[in-house]
Amino acid sequence: MLARPRSSAACGFRVAARPVPVVTRRSRAMVKPQALKVGDSLRDSPEFYRVLKASDGSIQSLAMFVNEHKQPVVLFFYPAAGTPGCTKEACKFRDEYARFQDAGAVVFGISGDAPEKNAEWAKQQRLPFLLLTDPSGIMRKTFGIPNDLLFLPGRQTYVFDPNGKCVLAFNSQLDAEKHVDEALAALRQLGALKK
Repeated sequence: MLARPRSSAACGFRVAARPVPVVTRRSRAMVKPQALKVGDSLRDSPEFYRVLKASDGSIQSLAMFVNEHKQPVVLFFYPAAGTPGCTKEACKFRDEYARFQDAGAVVFGISGDAPEKNAEWAKQQRLPFLLLTDPSGIMRKTFGIPNDLLFLPGRQTYVFDPNGKCVLAFNSQLDAEKHVDEALAALRQLGALKK
């Protein structure tokens, strides 16, 4: 859409009669985040240094585990604490937690829930790993995790090697427990986990 320039003769100067572009709301380009995929480096993500509140009251960042501890990192994004599918998924991670520890991996669950809600749920389900709060779904959006079933925040699991390279990006809203099997298989491929 182009607007006609106003006459400036009253001000003592003339403006060239050339159309001026008008930016409308519809003409703005929306930048869609690139989905984090296998082979990408976590170090290249703007979320690498983001600090998130954890269910134990601590502050955590992914950079700590890649830069300082050199550990594989397992991140599972879940829609909401206390829902049936999320409870199934988190409890399967809990039941297999010793295998993740044997692989030297750190496990985090991430949702948009408040730290207090995550803490309550972690206590009820006896979850041995930290649950992180992603306020406003910023990390979820930056990683390019799509909503599932039109409105539910996506259920996605990532595994990163000790250098921060993504070796697994698995998405399944309906098969919540498969996220654990896929994460363990990725750690096995890294050589971090024996059968």
